[in-house]
Amino acid sequence: MTAYEKLQRKLGRTQKKWLVTGAAGFIGSHVVEKLLQLNQKVVGLDNFATGYQANLDDLQQSLSSKERRNFCFIEGDITSKSDCARACRGVDFVLHQAALGSVPRSFADPLSTHMANTTGFLQILLAAQKAKVKRVVYASSSSVYGDEKTLPKKEGKTGAVLSPYAVSKAVDELYAGVFESGYNQKIVGLRYFNVFGPRQDPNGPYAAVIPQWMIGLLKGKSTYIYGDGRTSRDFCYVENVVQANLLAATIKSAPGRVYNVAVGARTTLNSLHKALRVLTSNDHLPEYRPLREGDVRHSLADISAAKCDLGFDPTHALKEGLELTVDWYKRRKKR
Repeated sequence: MTAYEKLQRKLGRTQKKWLVTGAAGFIGSHVVEKLLQLNQKVVGLDNFATGYQANLDDLQQSLSSKERRNFCFIEGDITSKSDCARACRGVDFVLHQAALGSVPRSFADPLSTHMANTTGFLQILLAAQKAKVKRVVYASSSSVYGDEKTLPKKEGKTGAVLSPYAVSKAVDELYAGVFESGYNQKIVGLRYFNVFGPRQDPNGPYAAVIPQWMIGLLKGKSTYIYGDGRTSRDFCYVENVVQANLLAATIKSAPGRVYNVAVGARTTLNSLHKALRVLTSNDHLPEYRPLREGDVRHSLADISAAKCDLGFDPTHALKEGLELTVDWYKRRKKR
């Protein structure tokens, strides 16, 4: 039995109270769903800047009436001291997913990125400290590796960050270290690598590549690759991220560290596009455009630390994750 399987059994018998920020977002809604399925009490906090009521409605379809009653949603902002204080009241664990993602968005509006990702994180840390929360787990990003070219990426070796978004996540890690040492707060950071899955927003100028391509191919529209298509990423299905969050919140030895969350395998954009063309039964080739500012050329995670310390064991490889995600978008399209 894996560490995650043991944890799920334990949580099924022991009810705790969790705060999930960004609860109406892509990743946050999956975290909320899993916790409620495990009979946990969950407070969700979101201002709907990038999250959607539809995500909350979708997750509740998989829940029993008893599980739904364990969910309390607060429409509020992580940059608000009072909203954070209210959300943290009586909470055992905080899983901080709220953020403004996207490298291009951060170049277009660095101040909003800073406010949401850095000021918001600081407000959560302060509120959690005052509420005596047992542990805070927060979403960092592979973008903190910046121009460090060594592959695979290891937690102790980073380069110069390449975007305002990366700066905001790097600063979050610094704040987490200070609160761990200076305030004796238990904090774990998770560096996400290109997360994808159901409920990920395919629309708008800052949409991630997988949902954007998926919807485009399903609708027969043009799709674009920035660069020559040999850019590679370590794509991580969202259920792996949920697992990492729950383990990081409950494993005794984890606080004070940051861990890569990925599958430890990289795929080129050309290969990814080809796989999606097969799954969507669309043979339209992509159009190529110049690389975007701030984009990292290659990304691959070393997940040995997360495996060793957290018991992290990814359950979904890229192929299975893509199949599940395409199936979800196809069903959504029929509604």
